[in-house]
Amino acid sequence: MRGEISLPGDKSISHRALLLGALARGTTDISNFLPGQDCRSTLECLRALGARVEEKSPTELTLFGAGPGGLREAPGVLDCGNSGTTARLLLGILAALPFASRMTGDESLRQRPMGRVVEPLRSMGADIRGPEGGKFLPLLVEGGKLRGFSYRLPMASAQVKSALLLAGLVSGVEVDVEEPALSRDHTEKMLAYLGARVERRGNRVRIAPGQALKGRPIRVPGDISSAAFFLVAATLVPGSEVLLKGVGVNPTRAGVLAVLQRMGARITCLSREEEAGEPVADLLVQAAPLQGTEVKGGEIPTLIDEIPVLAVAALFARGTTIIRDAAELRVKETDRIRALVTELEKMGAAVKELPDGLVIQGGQQLRGGRLATYGDHRMAMSLQVAGLAAGREVVLDDRECVRVSFPNFFTLLQELHS
Repeated sequence: MRGEISLPGDKSISHRALLLGALARGTTDISNFLPGQDCRSTLECLRALGARVEEKSPTELTLFGAGPGGLREAPGVLDCGNSGTTARLLLGILAALPFASRMTGDESLRQRPMGRVVEPLRSMGADIRGPEGGKFLPLLVEGGKLRGFSYRLPMASAQVKSALLLAGLVSGVEVDVEEPALSRDHTEKMLAYLGARVERRGNRVRIAPGQALKGRPIRVPGDISSAAFFLVAATLVPGSEVLLKGVGVNPTRAGVLAVLQRMGARITCLSREEEAGEPVADLLVQAAPLQGTEVKGGEIPTLIDEIPVLAVAALFARGTTIIRDAAELRVKETDRIRALVTELEKMGAAVKELPDGLVIQGGQQLRGGRLATYGDHRMAMSLQVAGLAAGREVVLDDRECVRVSFPNFFTLLQELHS
Protein backbone atom coordinates (compact mmCIF):
# COMPACT_ATOMS: atom_id res chain seq x y z
CA MET A 1 0.00 0.00 0.00
CA ARG A 2 1.52 3.27 -1.13
CA GLY A 3 0.22 6.77 -1.64
CA GLU A 4 -1.33 9.84 -0.07
CA ILE A 5 -5.01 10.33 0.74
CA SER A 6 -7.33 12.82 2.39
CA LEU A 7 -9.98 11.29 4.60
CA PRO A 8 -13.65 12.17 4.87
CA GLY A 9 -14.59 14.62 7.60
CA ASP A 10 -14.86 13.45 11.19
CA LYS A 11 -18.34 12.05 11.80
CA SER A 12 -18.60 13.23 15.41
CA ILE A 13 -17.48 16.76 14.55
CA SER A 14 -19.74 16.93 11.47
CA HIS A 15 -22.78 16.16 13.66
CA ARG A 16 -21.79 18.84 16.15
CA ALA A 17 -21.05 21.44 13.49
CA LEU A 18 -24.62 21.07 12.24
CA LEU A 19 -26.26 21.10 15.67
CA LEU A 20 -24.26 24.01 17.09
CA GLY A 21 -24.43 25.93 13.82
CA ALA A 22 -28.21 25.66 14.00
CA LEU A 23 -28.17 26.95 17.60
CA ALA A 24 -25.80 29.83 16.82
CA ARG A 25 -26.72 33.29 15.57
CA GLY A 26 -25.29 34.21 12.19
CA THR A 27 -23.64 32.23 9.43
CA THR A 28 -21.70 29.01 9.96
CA ASP A 29 -19.82 27.77 6.89
CA ILE A 30 -18.89 24.08 7.21
CA SER A 31 -16.24 22.54 4.95
CA ASN A 32 -15.06 18.92 4.68
CA PHE A 33 -18.43 17.84 6.09
CA LEU A 34 -19.00 14.08 6.12
CA PRO A 35 -21.90 13.35 3.71
CA GLY A 36 -22.54 9.90 5.21
CA GLN A 37 -25.99 8.65 6.12
CA ASP A 38 -25.65 9.33 9.86
CA CYS A 39 -24.76 13.00 9.38
CA ARG A 40 -27.50 13.34 6.76
CA SER A 41 -29.94 12.18 9.46
CA THR A 42 -28.88 15.09 11.67
CA LEU A 43 -29.14 17.48 8.73
CA GLU A 44 -32.66 16.39 7.78
CA CYS A 45 -33.86 16.50 11.41
CA LEU A 46 -32.62 20.09 11.70
CA ARG A 47 -34.30 21.04 8.45
CA ALA A 48 -37.55 19.56 9.74
CA LEU A 49 -37.12 21.79 12.80
CA GLY A 50 -36.86 24.87 10.59
CA ALA A 51 -33.08 25.29 10.35
CA ARG A 52 -32.02 26.99 7.11
CA VAL A 53 -29.19 25.07 5.43
CA GLU A 54 -27.65 25.66 2.01
CA GLU A 55 -25.73 22.74 0.47
CA LYS A 56 -23.05 24.14 -1.85
CA SER A 57 -21.65 20.64 -2.42
CA PRO A 58 -21.88 17.30 -0.58
CA THR A 59 -19.03 18.44 1.72
CA GLU A 60 -19.69 22.22 1.94
CA LEU A 61 -22.70 23.57 3.82
CA THR A 62 -23.83 26.92 5.18
CA LEU A 63 -26.17 27.27 8.15
CA PHE A 64 -28.01 30.54 8.64
CA GLY A 65 -28.61 30.37 12.37
CA ALA A 66 -31.11 32.41 14.38
CA GLY A 67 -30.30 30.96 17.81
CA PRO A 68 -32.46 28.34 19.57
CA GLY A 69 -35.50 30.57 19.00
CA GLY A 70 -35.13 29.99 15.27
CA LEU A 71 -36.19 26.36 15.62
CA ARG A 72 -39.85 25.37 15.51
CA GLU A 73 -42.00 22.30 15.98
CA ALA A 74 -41.46 19.74 13.21
CA PRO A 75 -44.52 18.89 11.11
CA GLY A 76 -43.86 15.15 11.45
CA VAL A 77 -41.75 12.57 13.26
CA LEU A 78 -37.99 13.26 13.38
CA ASP A 79 -36.23 10.24 11.87
CA CYS A 80 -32.72 9.72 13.26
CA GLY A 81 -32.04 6.78 10.94
CA ASN A 82 -29.21 4.63 12.31
CA SER A 83 -27.50 7.50 14.13
CA GLY A 84 -27.19 7.27 17.91
CA THR A 85 -25.38 10.62 17.94
CA THR A 86 -28.30 12.31 16.21
CA ALA A 87 -30.84 10.84 18.62
CA ARG A 88 -28.97 11.46 21.87
CA LEU A 89 -27.64 14.95 21.17
CA LEU A 90 -30.92 16.09 19.64
CA LEU A 91 -32.73 14.86 22.77
CA GLY A 92 -30.82 17.40 24.84
CA ILE A 93 -31.81 20.23 22.50
CA LEU A 94 -35.45 19.20 22.07
CA ALA A 95 -35.98 18.77 25.82
CA ALA A 96 -35.26 22.50 26.27
CA LEU A 97 -37.29 23.90 23.34
CA PRO A 98 -40.88 25.16 23.93
CA PHE A 99 -42.74 22.63 21.78
CA ALA A 100 -43.38 18.90 21.42
CA SER A 101 -41.28 16.61 19.22
CA ARG A 102 -41.51 12.98 18.21
CA MET A 103 -38.35 11.01 17.48
CA THR A 104 -37.71 7.61 15.99
CA GLY A 105 -35.01 5.66 14.14
CA ASP A 106 -34.44 2.53 12.14
CA GLU A 107 -34.87 -0.96 13.60
CA SER A 108 -31.29 -1.06 14.89
CA LEU A 109 -31.46 2.36 16.56
CA ARG A 110 -34.79 1.52 18.21
CA GLN A 111 -32.99 -1.26 20.08
CA ARG A 112 -30.15 0.94 21.36
CA PRO A 113 -30.37 2.43 24.88
CA MET A 114 -31.69 5.96 25.29
CA GLY A 115 -32.41 5.79 29.02
CA ARG A 116 -28.88 6.93 29.84
CA VAL A 117 -29.78 10.32 28.30
CA VAL A 118 -33.46 10.42 29.23
CA GLU A 119 -32.99 9.92 32.99
CA PRO A 120 -30.59 12.83 33.64
CA LEU A 121 -32.65 15.08 31.35
CA ARG A 122 -35.71 14.21 33.44
CA SER A 123 -33.75 15.30 36.51
CA MET A 124 -33.43 18.70 34.81
CA GLY A 125 -37.23 18.77 34.44
CA ALA A 126 -37.64 17.26 30.96
CA ASP A 127 -40.86 15.48 30.00
CA ILE A 128 -39.86 12.52 27.81
CA ARG A 129 -41.98 9.44 27.20
CA GLY A 130 -41.48 6.21 25.29
CA PRO A 131 -41.22 2.41 25.44
CA GLU A 132 -40.16 0.89 28.79
CA GLY A 133 -40.30 4.25 30.52
CA GLY A 134 -38.38 6.08 27.81
CA LYS A 135 -35.47 3.66 27.53
CA PHE A 136 -35.87 3.25 23.77
CA LEU A 137 -37.06 5.07 20.68
CA PRO A 138 -39.63 6.16 19.57
CA LEU A 139 -39.85 9.02 22.06
CA LEU A 140 -42.22 11.89 22.67
CA VAL A 141 -40.45 14.99 24.00
CA GLU A 142 -42.62 17.71 25.55
CA GLY A 143 -40.00 20.45 25.55
CA GLY A 144 -39.80 23.34 27.98
CA LYS A 145 -37.58 25.37 30.30
CA LEU A 146 -35.14 23.17 32.25
CA ARG A 147 -33.35 23.81 35.53
CA GLY A 148 -29.63 23.85 36.25
CA PHE A 149 -28.05 20.53 37.04
CA SER A 150 -24.94 18.83 38.40
CA TYR A 151 -24.47 15.20 37.42
CA ARG A 152 -21.91 12.43 37.69
CA LEU A 153 -22.03 10.03 34.76
CA PRO A 154 -22.00 6.34 35.76
CA MET A 155 -19.82 5.65 32.69
CA ALA A 156 -17.85 7.90 30.36
CA SER A 157 -20.11 8.92 27.47
CA ALA A 158 -19.55 11.85 25.14
CA GLN A 159 -23.11 11.59 23.87
CA VAL A 160 -24.73 11.84 27.30
CA LYS A 161 -22.35 14.61 28.37
CA SER A 162 -23.06 16.53 25.15
CA ALA A 163 -26.83 16.13 25.47
CA LEU A 164 -26.75 17.65 28.96
CA LEU A 165 -24.48 20.52 27.95
CA LEU A 166 -26.73 21.32 24.97
CA ALA A 167 -29.81 21.20 27.20
CA GLY A 168 -28.14 23.71 29.50
CA LEU A 169 -27.13 25.92 26.56
CA VAL A 170 -30.65 26.06 25.10
CA SER A 171 -32.32 26.61 28.50
CA GLY A 172 -29.70 29.17 29.55
CA VAL A 173 -28.91 27.35 32.81
CA GLU A 174 -25.71 26.07 34.38
CA VAL A 175 -24.86 22.41 33.83
CA ASP A 176 -21.94 20.65 35.49
CA VAL A 177 -21.04 17.11 34.39
CA GLU A 178 -18.41 14.82 35.90
CA GLU A 179 -17.15 11.68 34.12
CA PRO A 180 -15.33 8.67 35.58
CA ALA A 181 -12.92 8.93 32.64
CA LEU A 182 -12.49 11.63 30.01
CA SER A 183 -14.60 10.95 26.88
CA ARG A 184 -14.25 12.77 23.57
CA ASP A 185 -14.55 16.53 24.08
CA HIS A 186 -15.60 17.77 20.62
CA THR A 187 -18.75 19.41 22.00
CA GLU A 188 -16.84 21.40 24.61
CA LYS A 189 -14.23 22.53 22.08
CA MET A 190 -16.84 23.64 19.55
CA LEU A 191 -18.95 25.40 22.16
CA ALA A 192 -15.88 27.41 23.20
CA TYR A 193 -14.91 28.06 19.56
CA LEU A 194 -18.38 29.50 18.89
CA GLY A 195 -18.19 31.78 21.93
CA ALA A 196 -19.65 29.91 24.91
CA ARG A 197 -17.94 29.91 28.30
CA VAL A 198 -17.07 26.29 29.06
CA GLU A 199 -14.86 25.38 32.01
CA ARG A 200 -12.98 22.11 32.53
CA ARG A 201 -11.52 20.93 35.84
CA GLY A 202 -10.10 17.43 35.56
CA ASN A 203 -12.97 15.19 34.51
CA ARG A 204 -15.61 17.84 35.23
CA VAL A 205 -16.99 20.20 32.60
CA ARG A 206 -19.32 23.14 33.21
CA ILE A 207 -21.24 25.41 30.88
CA ALA A 208 -22.09 28.76 32.47
CA PRO A 209 -25.69 30.05 32.38
CA GLY A 210 -26.86 32.51 29.75
CA GLN A 211 -24.48 31.54 26.95
CA ALA A 212 -25.04 32.35 23.28
CA LEU A 213 -23.23 31.05 20.21
CA LYS A 214 -22.03 33.08 17.23
CA GLY A 215 -21.60 31.46 13.82
CA ARG A 216 -18.03 30.98 12.55
CA PRO A 217 -16.39 28.94 9.77
CA ILE A 218 -15.76 25.29 10.72
CA ARG A 219 -13.43 23.06 8.73
CA VAL A 220 -14.02 19.48 9.84
CA PRO A 221 -10.77 17.49 10.34
CA GLY A 222 -10.29 14.09 8.71
CA ASP A 223 -11.88 11.34 10.81
CA ILE A 224 -9.41 9.46 13.03
CA SER A 225 -11.88 6.55 13.11
CA SER A 226 -11.70 6.35 9.31
CA ALA A 227 -7.93 6.79 9.41
CA ALA A 228 -7.63 3.80 11.74
CA PHE A 229 -8.46 1.33 8.96
CA PHE A 230 -5.61 2.65 6.83
CA LEU A 231 -3.23 2.90 9.79
CA VAL A 232 -3.76 -0.80 10.48
CA ALA A 233 -3.77 -1.90 6.84
CA ALA A 234 -0.55 -0.05 5.98
CA THR A 235 1.11 -1.37 9.15
CA LEU A 236 0.25 -4.97 8.27
CA VAL A 237 0.85 -5.07 4.50
CA PRO A 238 4.62 -5.48 3.90
CA GLY A 239 6.43 -2.62 2.16
CA SER A 240 3.64 -0.10 2.74
CA GLU A 241 4.00 3.65 3.23
CA VAL A 242 0.89 5.83 3.34
CA LEU A 243 0.42 9.52 4.20
CA LEU A 244 -2.98 10.45 5.65
CA LYS A 245 -3.60 14.18 5.28
CA GLY A 246 -5.33 16.47 7.78
CA VAL A 247 -6.45 13.93 10.39
CA GLY A 248 -7.99 15.05 13.69
CA VAL A 249 -5.68 14.00 16.55
CA ASN A 250 -7.73 15.18 19.53
CA PRO A 251 -6.26 13.28 22.53
CA THR A 252 -9.75 12.23 23.67
CA ARG A 253 -10.18 10.42 20.33
CA ALA A 254 -6.64 9.38 19.36
CA GLY A 255 -6.17 6.40 21.67
CA VAL A 256 -5.81 4.19 18.59
CA LEU A 257 -2.55 5.99 17.77
CA ALA A 258 -1.10 5.37 21.22
CA VAL A 259 -2.09 1.68 21.22
CA LEU A 260 -0.75 0.99 17.72
CA GLN A 261 2.52 2.74 18.54
CA ARG A 262 2.78 0.75 21.76
CA MET A 263 2.36 -2.40 19.67
CA GLY A 264 5.26 -1.29 17.46
CA ALA A 265 3.53 0.56 14.61
CA ARG A 266 5.60 3.19 12.78
CA ILE A 267 3.27 6.18 12.78
CA THR A 268 4.65 9.72 12.65
CA CYS A 269 2.60 12.89 13.24
CA LEU A 270 3.58 15.68 10.85
CA SER A 271 2.43 19.28 10.25
CA ARG A 272 0.46 19.78 13.45
CA GLU A 273 -2.00 22.68 13.49
CA GLU A 274 -5.39 23.65 14.92
CA GLU A 275 -8.69 24.03 13.05
CA ALA A 276 -11.86 25.27 14.77
CA GLY A 277 -10.36 24.39 18.15
CA GLU A 278 -9.37 20.84 17.10
CA PRO A 279 -5.76 19.59 16.75
CA VAL A 280 -5.00 18.26 13.25
CA ALA A 281 -1.94 16.51 11.77
CA ASP A 282 -0.74 14.55 8.76
CA LEU A 283 -0.03 10.92 9.69
CA LEU A 284 2.73 8.95 7.97
CA VAL A 285 2.42 5.18 8.51
CA GLN A 286 4.95 2.57 7.40
CA ALA A 287 4.76 -1.22 7.59
CA ALA A 288 6.08 -2.68 10.86
CA PRO A 289 5.82 -5.88 12.94
CA LEU A 290 3.49 -5.70 15.94
CA GLN A 291 3.52 -7.07 19.48
CA GLY A 292 0.40 -7.93 21.49
CA THR A 293 -0.73 -5.57 24.24
CA GLU A 294 -3.48 -4.94 26.80
CA VAL A 295 -6.12 -2.28 26.28
CA LYS A 296 -8.41 -1.35 29.19
CA GLY A 297 -9.62 1.29 31.64
CA GLY A 298 -9.41 4.97 30.76
CA GLU A 299 -8.02 4.17 27.31
CA ILE A 300 -11.27 2.60 26.17
CA PRO A 301 -13.36 5.81 25.73
CA THR A 302 -10.61 7.25 23.50
CA LEU A 303 -10.80 4.36 21.02
CA ILE A 304 -14.13 2.58 21.50
CA ASP A 305 -15.02 2.85 17.80
CA GLU A 306 -11.59 1.62 16.72
CA ILE A 307 -11.64 -1.64 18.70
CA PRO A 308 -12.87 -3.76 15.74
CA VAL A 309 -9.89 -2.78 13.59
CA LEU A 310 -7.51 -2.98 16.58
CA ALA A 311 -8.70 -6.57 16.98
CA VAL A 312 -7.64 -7.15 13.37
CA ALA A 313 -4.20 -5.69 14.09
CA ALA A 314 -3.91 -8.04 17.07
CA LEU A 315 -4.44 -11.07 14.80
CA PHE A 316 -1.10 -10.32 13.14
CA ALA A 317 0.84 -9.35 16.29
CA ARG A 318 3.22 -11.58 18.20
CA GLY A 319 1.67 -12.89 21.42
CA THR A 320 -1.67 -12.16 23.03
CA THR A 321 -3.78 -9.01 23.00
CA ILE A 322 -6.40 -8.50 25.73
CA ILE A 323 -9.18 -5.90 25.47
CA ARG A 324 -11.26 -5.23 28.61
CA ASP A 325 -13.75 -2.67 29.98
CA ALA A 326 -15.40 -2.37 26.55
CA ALA A 327 -18.91 -3.68 27.31
CA GLU A 328 -20.23 -0.60 25.47
CA LEU A 329 -19.40 -2.51 22.26
CA ARG A 330 -22.41 -4.74 22.91
CA VAL A 331 -24.87 -1.87 22.34
CA LYS A 332 -23.43 -0.36 19.18
CA GLU A 333 -24.89 -0.93 15.70
CA THR A 334 -24.59 -4.60 16.62
CA ASP A 335 -23.04 -6.54 19.50
CA ARG A 336 -19.53 -5.95 18.18
CA ILE A 337 -17.87 -8.30 20.67
CA ARG A 338 -20.01 -11.27 19.61
CA ALA A 339 -19.83 -10.27 15.93
CA LEU A 340 -16.02 -10.03 15.95
CA VAL A 341 -15.61 -13.41 17.60
CA THR A 342 -18.04 -15.06 15.18
CA GLU A 343 -16.56 -13.63 11.98
CA LEU A 344 -12.87 -13.76 12.91
CA GLU A 345 -13.26 -17.41 13.91
CA LYS A 346 -14.63 -18.06 10.41
CA MET A 347 -11.25 -16.80 9.16
CA GLY A 348 -9.39 -19.20 11.45
CA ALA A 349 -8.54 -16.73 14.22
CA ALA A 350 -8.17 -17.75 17.86
CA VAL A 351 -10.41 -15.24 19.65
CA LYS A 352 -12.04 -15.60 23.07
CA GLU A 353 -15.12 -13.65 24.04
CA LEU A 354 -15.14 -11.84 27.40
CA PRO A 355 -18.18 -10.15 28.94
CA ASP A 356 -16.50 -6.80 28.31
CA GLY A 357 -13.94 -7.52 25.63
CA LEU A 358 -11.74 -10.00 23.77
CA VAL A 359 -8.62 -12.14 24.11
CA ILE A 360 -6.86 -12.47 20.75
CA GLN A 361 -4.01 -14.86 19.99
CA GLY A 362 -1.76 -13.40 17.31
CA GLY A 363 0.13 -15.19 14.59
CA GLN A 364 -2.69 -17.43 13.36
CA GLN A 365 -2.91 -18.54 9.73
CA LEU A 366 -6.06 -16.90 8.38
CA ARG A 367 -8.29 -17.89 5.50
CA GLY A 368 -10.81 -16.01 3.38
CA GLY A 369 -14.46 -16.72 2.83
CA ARG A 370 -17.93 -15.25 3.11
CA LEU A 371 -18.34 -13.00 6.13
CA ALA A 372 -21.28 -11.20 7.73
CA THR A 373 -21.14 -7.47 8.50
CA TYR A 374 -24.39 -7.35 10.57
CA GLY A 375 -25.16 -4.12 8.71
CA ASP A 376 -22.39 -2.47 10.78
CA HIS A 377 -20.05 -0.14 8.89
CA ARG A 378 -17.08 -0.66 11.23
CA MET A 379 -17.42 -4.43 11.06
CA ALA A 380 -17.44 -4.30 7.25
CA MET A 381 -14.30 -2.17 7.00
CA SER A 382 -12.44 -4.13 9.69
CA LEU A 383 -13.14 -7.48 7.99
CA GLN A 384 -12.00 -6.08 4.65
CA VAL A 385 -8.70 -4.98 6.25
CA ALA A 386 -8.33 -8.46 7.79
CA GLY A 387 -8.69 -10.09 4.38
CA LEU A 388 -6.25 -7.65 2.79
CA ALA A 389 -3.60 -8.19 5.50
CA ALA A 390 -4.02 -11.97 5.28
CA GLY A 391 -3.76 -11.94 1.49
CA ARG A 392 -7.09 -13.77 1.31
CA GLU A 393 -10.31 -12.91 -0.48
CA VAL A 394 -13.23 -12.07 1.78
CA VAL A 395 -16.76 -11.65 0.46
CA LEU A 396 -18.90 -9.35 2.60
CA ASP A 397 -22.66 -9.81 2.71
CA ASP A 398 -23.23 -6.02 2.84
CA ARG A 399 -20.72 -3.49 1.51
CA GLU A 400 -23.27 -0.67 1.33
CA CYS A 401 -23.38 -0.24 5.12
CA VAL A 402 -20.06 1.69 4.97
CA ARG A 403 -22.04 4.64 3.56
CA VAL A 404 -22.97 5.47 7.14
CA SER A 405 -19.48 6.89 7.79
CA PHE A 406 -17.11 6.30 4.86
CA PRO A 407 -18.82 6.15 1.45
CA ASN A 408 -15.58 5.90 -0.60
CA PHE A 409 -13.72 3.47 1.68
CA PHE A 410 -13.39 0.64 -0.83
CA THR A 411 -12.31 3.03 -3.61
CA LEU A 412 -9.51 4.54 -1.51
CA LEU A 413 -8.35 1.13 -0.32
CA GLN A 414 -8.12 -0.12 -3.89
CA GLU A 415 -6.25 3.01 -5.03
CA LEU A 416 -3.57 2.55 -2.35
CA HIS A 417 -3.23 -1.16 -2.97
CA SER A 418 -3.17 -1.11 -6.78
